[in-house]
Amino acid sequence: MNSRVSNAITFRTGAFKRRIAWVFGLQFVALLIIGAMGIFNVAPWEAVIVLIFITTVLACLAAQHEWVQIRSLARLMAGWNDAKPDPEAFHPQRLSRRTDADVASLARGLHGFATRIAGYGQRERNFTRDASHELRSPLTVIRMSVDMLADEKDLSEFGTRSVRRIKRASRELEMLVEALLVLARDAGTPVDTERFVVNDVLQGELQAAREMLCGRPIELRLEQPAAFALDSSPRVFSVLCWQLLRNACQQAERGSVVVRVDPGMVSVRNLVPAEDATDADPGAAGADRHGFELAIARQISDRFGWPLDLKTHAGQESVACIRFPDALPASAAAERAP
Repeated sequence: MNSRVSNAITFRTGAFKRRIAWVFGLQFVALLIIGAMGIFNVAPWEAVIVLIFITTVLACLAAQHEWVQIRSLARLMAGWNDAKPDPEAFHPQRLSRRTDADVASLARGLHGFATRIAGYGQRERNFTRDASHELRSPLTVIRMSVDMLADEKDLSEFGTRSVRRIKRASRELEMLVEALLVLARDAGTPVDTERFVVNDVLQGELQAAREMLCGRPIELRLEQPAAFALDSSPRVFSVLCWQLLRNACQQAERGSVVVRVDPGMVSVRNLVPAEDATDADPGAAGADRHGFELAIARQISDRFGWPLDLKTHAGQESVACIRFPDALPASAAAERAP
């Protein structure tokens, strides 16, 4: 497209500089003539001062006129609306033939940039809309089918283990889809928010995690020295906590995973049995064992302003702490409820 625009319209290089040079050159000549008139008493000094003032004003107006194209591009950028993008507003064919080639090149670049931005926004909306429907629907069917299979009485031990694996994988895929949909949306796009108590959401997530860990020697515990509420999306909070729980369970072959609620903070710690901690390689404590799950958790925490602190202690124990600067008292959730 840019090549066709360049062939259709030819802009003169240096036109802006030449016109500005003419403006100030004429101003200089006019000032010389006016000064000579004052020196040789052709005109009184009062008239000379007025003429100098008028010449200066006219030169400023002429220079501002040459800046009109730049101002128009700046206004278009200031009025850009992501919800209703109009890349054609920057099309170089809308410029006058007297426009300088540098200004036309700037407009051409803005037109290409605006076209790509509009395309990205449309693809984002298409992805979040289509993925939300096309991925959630089969996952719902899989979950319902697995639940029906789990109720079969004549299912063999191998079949039971397979059903458990499918159920765990479908749950992980469901939470991964939720996380990707959250991150795929633009940071300025509002999410559905409500006031909820984090302790209630954590209890539901731990119950779902216990079902996924059925058959594995890992104990999940919830310690609640405190309780607080948030004005945010409980679905986003669930996705973040699930990523931390899954990562902690993957790092612990056996032992305990403790989720603790403190004032304005939630921590997830995997406690390794003493014999495992004794046999552990001391050099492994400093290794970066955080996987893809915590990469997603880090992006969610950055997006919503919930600082995430990751630490690995001796004995292969890891701790993930999420701080919530906007935490509210737990009683605030009941006050807002209708």
